[in-house]
Amino acid sequence: MAARKTTSDMEPAAARRSSAALNGDRITAVYQKLRELIVSGRLAPGTRITEGDVVERFGISRTPVRSALQRLLQEGFIQATTLGRQARLVVSPLTQDDLDELFGLVGEIEGFTARRAAALPADRRAAVVQTLREKNGALAALAENPTPDPDRFFDLDFAFHGAYVQAGGGRRVLALHDGIAAQAERYARVYVSALTNRIPDSVREHADIIAGIEAGDPDAAQRAVQINWRNAAERLGEVIAKLGERGIW
Repeated sequence: MAARKTTSDMEPAAARRSSAALNGDRITAVYQKLRELIVSGRLAPGTRITEGDVVERFGISRTPVRSALQRLLQEGFIQATTLGRQARLVVSPLTQDDLDELFGLVGEIEGFTARRAAALPADRRAAVVQTLREKNGALAALAENPTPDPDRFFDLDFAFHGAYVQAGGGRRVLALHDGIAAQAERYARVYVSALTNRIPDSVREHADIIAGIEAGDPDAAQRAVQINWRNAAERLGEVIAKLGERGIW
C-alpha cells in the first residue's frame, strides 16, 4: 500500500503552485501595462525597450519581464531589430504594409461576428441595432461640427464596432479580436486627427452594417463590415502617405 501523504509532504507542491500563480499574475500585469502604453502611443513606434528599463520601471524581477516581452513580441506589438551585431527590441513601427494586413484581419474577424449577429433571434438583433443606431447617430452629429473632436470620433467608432462584435463573438473569437484590434487601434489613435473630415464616409458604411443585421441577412452584414474596414485602410493609407510612417529606423 502506498504511503499516505502528510500535510508537510503537500506543502512544497502547494507552495510551488502558489509561486507559479503569483509569477503568472506578474507576467500578465507587466504585459497589460506595456501593451496599454504601446496602444495609447505613450511608448511611441520605434522606441527601444530593454529588460533593464522595464525591471526598473515596475520594480520586479527579470523573469516576468522577459516573459511579458516575449508575449508582446509574439503578438506583434514589439519586434526585434539588429543594429550591427547587437539585437534590440523596439515598439513595432506603423507602416503601410502592416496597416493593410491588420485592417484586413480585423475586417475578416469582425465580419464573422457581424454575420453571427445578423443570425440572432429578432429580439436580440433589435437590441444590437438600437445600440448601433445610437452610436452611428452620434457620429453623424459629430460630423456636423466644423472641428470634430478626434478622441470622440475614436470612442464612438470603437463603441459602434464593439456592439456587434460582442453580440456575435464567442470566447475564442473575442480573444483573437482583442489582440488584433488593439494593434489596429494604434494606427487609429496616431492618425485619427487627420481623419475627422471622413466621418461621413464611416457613417454611411455603418448604415449598411446596421441594415444587414436588422434584416437578418448574414451575407450582407458580413460584406458591409469587410467593406468598411477595407475602405478605412484606404483612408488611413492616404493619411500615412502624406504624414509618413512612424518608427522606421
